[in-house]
Amino acid sequence: MKKTLVALLLLTSAGAFAQTSPAKQALVDKLLSLQRPAIEKTAQVMAERPALQMRQRAGIALQTRVAPEKREAVAKELQADLKNYADEVVPLMQQHAVKLAPATVGVMLAEKFTENELKQLIAIIESPVNRKFLQMGGEMQKALAEKLVADMRVKVDPKVKALAAAMDKHLGLPTVAANSANGS
Repeated sequence: MKKTLVALLLLTSAGAFAQTSPAKQALVDKLLSLQRPAIEKTAQVMAERPALQMRQRAGIALQTRVAPEKREAVAKELQADLKNYADEVVPLMQQHAVKLAPATVGVMLAEKFTENELKQLIAIIESPVNRKFLQMGGEMQKALAEKLVADMRVKVDPKVKALAAAMDKHLGLPTVAANSANGS
């Protein structure tokens, strides 16, 4: 029974591939090519995530478990290890993501979009207005972030301090208020 079901699923998926015309497949391939930077960025973020988590844990351990006179040297060694990891793993993940894209994203595009819709999507992505908009992304994000921080600092800073004090209390560390009182 299971073998019959698997065979049926394979035949159905093979039929989906066979139903894609060469013209439609060319449009899917072009769209995947246009989306390659986004595919590679996704793979990069996924590859770097474990290193970022380890970097955070290492930063804490560096401050709590490494003698002050050795911290700078250990930090440099950690940074070198993290860079070596990224230099090795990020390209591997990116290459594999690009390789997987036709069988994953490409199949979805072929199934969910008509040839006409794919043409429209490509036209949107290639349009000068879209390119200009995408180029402004970082600038727009920075402007929003600066205004958000400026507007919310008064409301958020006390909450950050309260969180830090609560965490210090749970960890049995001197609180920020106690440190301020001792320093005055």
